[in-house]
Amino acid sequence: MNKHFSVLLFVLVVLPSLLFAQTGRISGVVKDEGSNSALSGVSVSIVGAANQATSSDFEGDYSFNIAPGTYKLVFSYVGYINKEITDIKVEAGKSAIVDVSLAPSSNQIGEVVVTVSARKNTELSILNMQKNSGVVMDGLSSQAIQRSGASNIASAVRVIPGVSVQEGKYLYVRGLGDRYTKSILNGVDIPGLDPDKNTVQMDIFPTGVLENIVVMKTASAELPADFTGGVIDIVTKDIPAQKNLGVSMSLGYNPNAHFRNDFVSYKGSKTDFLGYDYGDRNLPVVKDYTILNPVVPENRYAVEQVAKAFDPVMAAQRKSNNLPDLNMGVDYSNQFNVAGNKLGVIGLLNYKRNTMFYKGFQNGIYQKPNQSDASSELKADKISQGDLGEQNVLLSGMLGLNYKTDRSKYSLTALRIQNGESRAAIFNQTTAISNSNETMRHTLEYTERAITNLLLSGKHSNENADFITEWKLSPTWVKVNDKDMRQTTFVLNSSGNYVINTDAGLPNRFWRYLDEFNGVSKLDFTKKLNLFERESAFKFGGLYSYKKRDYRINNYSIEYRNNNKDITNGDPNGFLNPENVYNASEDSGFWVRGNYQAANTFEASQQTGAAYASLEIRPIEKLKAIAGLRGENYTTIFTGQNIDGLKYDKVKTINKFDLFPSLNLIYNTFANHNLRASYSRTVARPSFKELSVVQIYDPLTEIRFLGNLELVPTYINNIDLRYEIFAKDAQMFALSGFYKGFKNPIELQAYNDGVPLDITPKNSPSATVIGLEVEGRKNFGFISEDLKDLTLNVNVTVVKSEIEMRDEEYASRISFAREGQEISKKRELQGQSPYLINTGLSYNSSSKGFEAGVFYNVQGKTLQIIGFARNSDVYTKPFNSLNLNLSKKIGKEFKAGTISFKVDNLLDSKRLSVYEAFQAADQIYQQRIPGRNFSVGYSYNF
Repeated sequence: MNKHFSVLLFVLVVLPSLLFAQTGRISGVVKDEGSNSALSGVSVSIVGAANQATSSDFEGDYSFNIAPGTYKLVFSYVGYINKEITDIKVEAGKSAIVDVSLAPSSNQIGEVVVTVSARKNTELSILNMQKNSGVVMDGLSSQAIQRSGASNIASAVRVIPGVSVQEGKYLYVRGLGDRYTKSILNGVDIPGLDPDKNTVQMDIFPTGVLENIVVMKTASAELPADFTGGVIDIVTKDIPAQKNLGVSMSLGYNPNAHFRNDFVSYKGSKTDFLGYDYGDRNLPVVKDYTILNPVVPENRYAVEQVAKAFDPVMAAQRKSNNLPDLNMGVDYSNQFNVAGNKLGVIGLLNYKRNTMFYKGFQNGIYQKPNQSDASSELKADKISQGDLGEQNVLLSGMLGLNYKTDRSKYSLTALRIQNGESRAAIFNQTTAISNSNETMRHTLEYTERAITNLLLSGKHSNENADFITEWKLSPTWVKVNDKDMRQTTFVLNSSGNYVINTDAGLPNRFWRYLDEFNGVSKLDFTKKLNLFERESAFKFGGLYSYKKRDYRINNYSIEYRNNNKDITNGDPNGFLNPENVYNASEDSGFWVRGNYQAANTFEASQQTGAAYASLEIRPIEKLKAIAGLRGENYTTIFTGQNIDGLKYDKVKTINKFDLFPSLNLIYNTFANHNLRASYSRTVARPSFKELSVVQIYDPLTEIRFLGNLELVPTYINNIDLRYEIFAKDAQMFALSGFYKGFKNPIELQAYNDGVPLDITPKNSPSATVIGLEVEGRKNFGFISEDLKDLTLNVNVTVVKSEIEMRDEEYASRISFAREGQEISKKRELQGQSPYLINTGLSYNSSSKGFEAGVFYNVQGKTLQIIGFARNSDVYTKPFNSLNLNLSKKIGKEFKAGTISFKVDNLLDSKRLSVYEAFQAADQIYQQRIPGRNFSVGYSYNF
């Protein structure tokens, strides 16, 4: 059996690899220049090479295996101008990529031949995709990603117009928040490491497996309806053109975080370095442990055993941190010939470990003074300052198999992401408005996340390639566990000692468990037609998705019995150490009480059934029109119990069928000029967490999130106008304007006047957003040919938003208005940035193997949390991000690999949110100083 398997492996895998190593390959895609659609059956031949001719398949793909040398290709197709590509250099074991676009011929009497030199320019192909797209879109090619020196998507997309990166990993489009941006992988929904967000955490995807990133800013019938700002589609490679084995490694240094002796952390488990807990943080008792109390003598022995089962470590500790950040990756891709068909294999494994240390971080709670107070200055309720250490490990792996025949392609992709994040903080806190005191707090946190995703898809064509069927099945399993989150607060008493009391809260620990399953099935059909004597297309299809979440929280507090509660002398580790833990025979010591709350346990599900149809026509030569209609039936079901004991048993909180029309018009004013106009209706729906009765507590900031079962979906009418010009050498200019009208927008606001640390989502009546985008990409070849490799990329988005307040919010603002303050019932939309600026100056010399780029990004001041009554509005201040990337290929013919150097946050900007109020100085809500990050890396492709 083993012998037969070895022979089969040699025939199918090893032998083709050896043969290809002695030859080379020419491959590419043939498309229609006007529509950017694939051309099937195009004749492709190599001049002067016997028996070297083939035809493009139903996706426009073609390929040759051929001996090393320099060749000329001829492309011919009925109704199109023939094209010759010269100077195609083929090397042994490598593939020369030659993508071409053929122009329709208006006169078939005489033969016309266009001859150009071969040039691989994937940036140009992305611009061609933009030019011929049916929707307003921007994109980023794999070549541009490599040129930027980015190691992950989050770092690369900063140059895409209207896209901003939040927290270094989440992407927002046109300044709208996460609620209005959607991320998909190869056209299918995929949840991220934070499943309550629409956008996937982008730093989990290494750039080595990317084909391109596409951002669609207007809707069409085949796209999901639940987006407004944009849909970000992450497209991975399918069938590689050639074998590639790449390895990379980089080391990072941040003066704020590394090689310090005051870093804050705590002892975890032996597998933390792999992104998961070995079991040391597992809950040591059954999840419903709530009733045992040492007051009852029969319980005392059990209480002692439970108390001893908990890890006694409650304190964050100072330690040295001498390990730099580490990023390692290996990726493999190859193409094989199996039974006369193509088999593509892609695999990657990536490991990332990074550390952040926020020295002197700040959290603040401020409130407006009473109207009787002559001063307008905000009053401090709680002010926290301290040190916060974070360690994050991300381990990801992906395997992709793609099998292609003459009329079909089958793909199977498996993705696994494992993430472990540990945080520890020591800080001091002062309170003034309520329970005035000074405290010291220790917090220990660990979150373990895991995503497992499978995508099985197929694409099929009839003999004429004028009817295409595509189907996709994608299940995803998500686990997010907050394991043994620990918090200890000591109060400074009049004697100068740190003690515990119930006003500040007893030491507590909690576990949170989230299990979610997402299943998506999708079926699409495309029929090519000839209407108005021009190429047209009719698309129709459907989608069904099912999402289910189980969520629970288990809380435990450390209490005392017949002992001196202050004997720990300010040491959090003293509560459960052997000397102080509860002793049943003495009936004294610290013990653990379970505080189970039914309101923090729920089950919920979401079901979406969708069907759509769209028609793309050209009524006149220069005008393309795409009209579509999408219908979606959306249902959410909730099971849980609120804090007052009201139970919900499989209650349909939302059950709506909606129609979403769309119209996209593209007028080709001149060659390579487009005027676009579009209208669409879209929706933004509340998340599982928002549409619940759950109360989620953050031990670091003490902010509590409260769910709201009264939420309804937001409906948006979108209008877009855009004029775009595409020039040679991947240059372009675009000017866009957009309008969005919102009905019932969902916003995050302070819950009420009495509890300033509680926030909740609520619907407002209506809102409007009006914006303008300008994008330009220009090289400096117009000054001198020597400057052709220097390119400037500038894009600016300016937005004006306005929302009508709820009557309740407006009345609360009136009640705390200061003398001379005018209160309007209008304000900006929460989460909407007033402007975005993305600029980049890059230099790329292929002859020198040297690339360099400096990139600047900023997002304007944004309303983060809406105030209520005494609580002021919170705004996120602009974060000015300036980053430098350098890379140099080394060795003879640049075959010894690439060395890269990067600096992030050159300006040493800080992340800051503040309270703002009428005639009052801004006060800090949150402040973090991330510092500058320096990294040096090396990559090599075998």
